[in-house]
Amino acid sequence: MNANPVAPPDFDLPPEDELRAPDGGFVELRSMNLGVRIASSAAEIDAVQALRYRVFYDEMGAKADAATAASKRDVDAYDAVADHLVVVDHDLGAGPEAIVGCYRLIRRAAAAKIGHFYSSAEYDLTKLIALPGEILELGRSCVATEYRTRGTMQLLWRGIAAYVVLHRIDLMFGCASLPGTDLDALAPPLTYLWRNHLAPEEIRPRAVAERYVAMDRLPPDAVNPGRALNVLPPLVKGYLRLGGFIGDGAVLDEQFNTTDVCIVVKTDLISAKYSKHYERRVGWVADE
Repeated sequence: MNANPVAPPDFDLPPEDELRAPDGGFVELRSMNLGVRIASSAAEIDAVQALRYRVFYDEMGAKADAATAASKRDVDAYDAVADHLVVVDHDLGAGPEAIVGCYRLIRRAAAAKIGHFYSSAEYDLTKLIALPGEILELGRSCVATEYRTRGTMQLLWRGIAAYVVLHRIDLMFGCASLPGTDLDALAPPLTYLWRNHLAPEEIRPRAVAERYVAMDRLPPDAVNPGRALNVLPPLVKGYLRLGGFIGDGAVLDEQFNTTDVCIVVKTDLISAKYSKHYERRVGWVADE
């Protein structure tokens, strides 16, 4: 489940030796009053869960069970093993009270503590898990209403880029949500994604058989690519601008009233742009 627009990343990061914090994470990245970093306490994770509840349940109409409704927190087992990327507004404070955006990050070792990745409930991730190197699942992203600006979204992406660099992530993936479960209404964007951005076979997740929904729903001449791309959620468009791919099959998430697709992004583009940025900065290569 993801909500709110997210633009493609800004790679203006400090050199790696300056990026790494003493605890092994990355130093807080700032943009005026806003900062992005990894949550550092149970209280901050609780604030993340409260923010997710407000966005997913209060705003977007997800269906809460009794425990979720009582706690007003969006919680699952993965929260305890994940890293939580947070945007904080320093005008509001420096701790839990300042959290205005979040993104959940799960690496192999964290998923192993649960036994599988979150997305495995919807997609067969066998091909991704078999890859050498580190992989990263992204999910549960949201931003408070008044902070849904390009600046906030770019800051979140800078945080992801920093995490990718520090942890040597080779590939990112996760479920991204299209609003609603009306497959007739979603037929144009689903067909467009399947025909134009399907992942290569060797890294292509497939929706699990019992939840598989075909994405190729319309004949080619019935889909206007420009219009289909335009109606995609900005988060999905941001991944595509990074060279991202789509897995085979969509999944209906009735609880959250969304139709999910699986995104796969090789991070070599992030790493290459980050490296080139600093080669230019120290004069190793000429500007083009």
